[in-house]
Amino acid sequence: MVDTLKEIPFALKFLVVAIMTFGISVILTPVMTFVSKIIGAVDNPNERRVNKKPMPSAGGVVIFIAFAIATLLILPHIVHNQPLLHAGQPPAGGGPGTGPHPPQVQSYLDYIWPFVAGGAIVVCTGLIDDIKEISPKMKLLGLIVAASFIWFFTNARFDNLKIPFGGPLLIFPAWLSFIFTVFWILAITNAINLIDGLDGLASGVSIISLTTMGVVSYFFLPSPNVFLPITIFIVVAAIMGFFPYNYHPAIIYLGDTGALFLGFIIAVTSLQGLKNATAVAVLTPLLILGVPITDTVVAMIRRKLNRQSIATADKRHLHHRLMALGFTHRGAVLVIYGIAFIFAFISLLLQFSSRIGGILLIVACIFGLEIFIELVGILGENRQPVLKALKFVGNSSYRETVIHGQKAKDDADSQESREEIDEPTQEFPVTRLRRRDKK
Repeated sequence: MVDTLKEIPFALKFLVVAIMTFGISVILTPVMTFVSKIIGAVDNPNERRVNKKPMPSAGGVVIFIAFAIATLLILPHIVHNQPLLHAGQPPAGGGPGTGPHPPQVQSYLDYIWPFVAGGAIVVCTGLIDDIKEISPKMKLLGLIVAASFIWFFTNARFDNLKIPFGGPLLIFPAWLSFIFTVFWILAITNAINLIDGLDGLASGVSIISLTTMGVVSYFFLPSPNVFLPITIFIVVAAIMGFFPYNYHPAIIYLGDTGALFLGFIIAVTSLQGLKNATAVAVLTPLLILGVPITDTVVAMIRRKLNRQSIATADKRHLHHRLMALGFTHRGAVLVIYGIAFIFAFISLLLQFSSRIGGILLIVACIFGLEIFIELVGILGENRQPVLKALKFVGNSSYRETVIHGQKAKDDADSQESREEIDEPTQEFPVTRLRRRDKK
């Protein structure tokens, strides 16, 4: 029997594990809807939320449990030891005695337990917030603890950066690597959390992003280690089991428990797998995570332009604007899925493109993204510099209106200036005449 199991191809065994992960998530999600109500993890309606009735909001617990069971209890028995990721490289701090080491091997259990432990910290933080709504500072503290744990116990570190398209490779000291790693994990985690505003939005975008990352890490990374791609696809299987209950009309939400956990896993896996000394590796995670990163960055710019705090909540996120433009709930979600697929496709094209082709691809992506942002109105009212510039070039009547309007404004300003200058000279002769009359 044991010999028979050993003869089964690894791909088939992994497929069975993925299906089991999917099944665990499918079975546990309905149970979690009742548990969420019992423990008080409920999302109540308010002016910023689209739900009209209280909804259970601890669905992320199911995803985490399915992920933990598969990675801690099942996969270690079928995955063979692999070369240690980044073995033979000096640590981030450098220094004497940090020369190359002979190749080392690592078991899957040794590899995965820090990720599960860090994820458990994030899940506990999110679950407490779903129940009691803790302060943003306390939530941030929990995420910082989890990010710090990852830096100390894994190789998922932001310890180098290759400047794209021919630039140098920058190696960071340990203290700077720690700061960048924590910042990256916090930024991506909160970006995923911010887009969790419609049924199935964050979970669907996470499936698209993680699947793309899994494909890139398996087919395009130089490392022969398969720990990263199989971990990513197990997370995808866990989300897919939850997804039917979360898609519109949802019966359970991810909550901060799930949104933070998914953002955390995406951030950590992108750090570990999609970094090496190539420009493609630097840009790939940014493209794959294009939807949450764009929505978060634009929100920060918008609030600064409106002279508001970055933490101020508003209703001008991408999903809010799409619904304001007349899209249905499901239609807005599908549009954002489409955008996520476009980003994923561009990230895959980048793997095959030349240096010049990659530059042109990135420039075209940025230009198209800016046009879309201005059309949808995410930046705010009347903030359309590129569209106005294109209209000025391509619309003669608009161009004449702008030119004449600017000319009229300049004439008005000039007239006001002349009146201000002439005003004292008009008073002087009048005053002098009055003095003569008095004499």
